[in-house]
Amino acid sequence: MNSLDIHKSEYLKQFETQTYGRNLFRTQEEERLDAPTEECGIFGMYSDNDLDTFSLSQFGLFALQHRGQEACGISVLKDGKITNMKDEGLVLDVYKEIQNPETFMGNSAIGHTRYTTAGDKKKYNFQPFFAKNEYDQIILSIAHNGNLTNAKELKHELEAEGVVFRATSDSEVILRLIQKNLDLGLRGAIKATMEKIEGAYSVVGMTRNKFFAFRDFNGIRPLVLGAINENSYVVASESVALDAVGAQYVRDVLPGEIIYTNENEPGKLNSYMVNEERGKQRICSFEYIYFARPDSTLENINVYEIREKSGEKIWEQAPVEADIVIGVPDSGVPAAIGFSKASGIPFRPVLIKNRYIGRSFIVPTQEMRERIVNLKLNPIISEIKDKRVVIIDDSIVRGTTSKRLVKILKEAGVKEIHFRSVSPPIIAPCYLGIDTPSKDDLISANMTTEELRVYLGVDSLEFLSTDNLKEILGSSNHCFGCFTEEYPVAKGEEIELFN
Repeated sequence: MNSLDIHKSEYLKQFETQTYGRNLFRTQEEERLDAPTEECGIFGMYSDNDLDTFSLSQFGLFALQHRGQEACGISVLKDGKITNMKDEGLVLDVYKEIQNPETFMGNSAIGHTRYTTAGDKKKYNFQPFFAKNEYDQIILSIAHNGNLTNAKELKHELEAEGVVFRATSDSEVILRLIQKNLDLGLRGAIKATMEKIEGAYSVVGMTRNKFFAFRDFNGIRPLVLGAINENSYVVASESVALDAVGAQYVRDVLPGEIIYTNENEPGKLNSYMVNEERGKQRICSFEYIYFARPDSTLENINVYEIREKSGEKIWEQAPVEADIVIGVPDSGVPAAIGFSKASGIPFRPVLIKNRYIGRSFIVPTQEMRERIVNLKLNPIISEIKDKRVVIIDDSIVRGTTSKRLVKILKEAGVKEIHFRSVSPPIIAPCYLGIDTPSKDDLISANMTTEELRVYLGVDSLEFLSTDNLKEILGSSNHCFGCFTEEYPVAKGEEIELFN
């Protein structure tokens, strides 16, 4: 095994027991301000027999922790009764607060890891959302990943009909529409809901005797289907959650598809296409660049391979003479390995991770917050002093993180710095489930590449072109909106549901 294969193996193996950190160089504040941030991860499972849904849902959600670190929640179906638990914090911390695990062991469960996009950060916006009947019993629960673009309009329509909203999240619009139409049967209620809502949505849910999942007509947010055995199924945002619970990947849920169970046929999973003519594959391209865990497979495309190919491709696009290539952990490492493979420039894991640091410390000053980064990642000065270095990063958003990284490398004595971003320039915000800054704050929307090179203080700067990204992905059937300002659906109004 050559050195690059060893680096790849070590890189992937770590995520079996540790949370994937997309860009460990960013402070917690910069994770919000200088990074595109996914809304959440969703997980659901069903069996016609009782399972240890407490443990399995915990394993599945832990595998999706990178998709949301603000809050976590689960709903469990046991003997026809739905029990819900949700709280602020990481998956393992929330599960530790559950006093009676046996209460959360049943035959079906759904779960959610949250990062805020639409709605504020109050506990009533944590998911799963649920609806109750007149006897105060939960009859319906859902978890949603994505953003609706017509949520405000639909909310006003439902309020005019007397529907009371308890949260400020677009996800509750989905819940209330399904609830309103349950007299059509579960499948009919979901179909009626999908015909009303617009935007991006992958949803898992349950009633007191059924499990279901569905995906928007463009398949913008990911959703995969797996099986533990012939009558136990798992649905999740990424295939790594299937691996975590011992499920085999079956396929991706199709755009515009409803998957559901029927109480008259226990153990059987049914599929229904709401409108085959509307169904198109437009999965978010940024899932492959940044959001998904590198050991995931989405739409039969391996995420790690895409990232390694992006490094190879940007070498072809913008070759440079250098002594070493480094990747910003964790998301930049596969591309750095690919760049090294294509160029012959040695890859070095120069930015060393502290494996024992979790969330950022609470400190009052910006100077101290920036020092936290050196606890997360510390450069090996002897490897880079007086060297010509290529930095491979996943993206440049506001540019503040990149500028600070350049400063640290210069202080370590680097001779030349060549910066390569393996995403195209981000010139537009996302309206479909990603939290990105406004266009005014996106540095590539306001500077040319040369102006940005000067701002960062590097010797050269290149972005992967959109055409090369399409070539790597193998098609143009993805959403490239943040690079092109062309979206698969109209952006709609800004979602400020209560303002």
